Amino acid sequence: MYTWKSHYVVQTDYQHWANEVLFSAIDHLKPEFLDSDQGLFFKSIHHTLDHMLLVSQVWQARLRGETLEPAPNYKAIQHPDWRELKNAMRKETRHLQDWLDRQPKAWFEGKITYVSSDGKMKDNWVRDVLNHLFTHYAHHRGQISAVLTRLEAPCPEMDFIYFRREMDKILAEP
Repeated sequence: MYTWKSHYVVQTDYQHWANEVLFSAIDHLKPEFLDSDQGLFFKSIHHTLDHMLLVSQVWQARLRGETLEPAPNYKAIQHPDWRELKNAMRKETRHLQDWLDRQPKAWFEGKITYVSSDGKMKDNWVRDVLNHLFTHYAHHRGQISAVLTRLEAPCPEMDFIYFRREMDKILAEP
């Protein structure tokens, strides 16, 4: 039976898969391209991915009813080692998937209240927060993908339908 819970657990699996496709394409770059200014909002590929991880940590804390202390610094790179950053992103995404899977179905129909980055109390539907988080990932992966194409790395095929096709193929195997 389709539920919001099942939807977001699958969406989280997709996020993990799309990150892996992106990492594979990035691995074709010369290492110096990771930290150089590529015209992204956060300048480099490395800082953009680091930002994605930090935003994920912030929203996961909010979803749990917690606040990250100290307040996140989006201008500084939290994980300067590229390999460590990729592994942290992998763990964070799987942690989110596991945590969402443990939430009751009714939780996905509710709202959360949290302190926003401007210090004000906000409330949003859980669905809207998860949609925001996942489209935030897609937004930045798309920016990085454009840079990869410009740098003549393989263009990562990260569309959701490719994920579904790959999962269907895997599930069909004996």
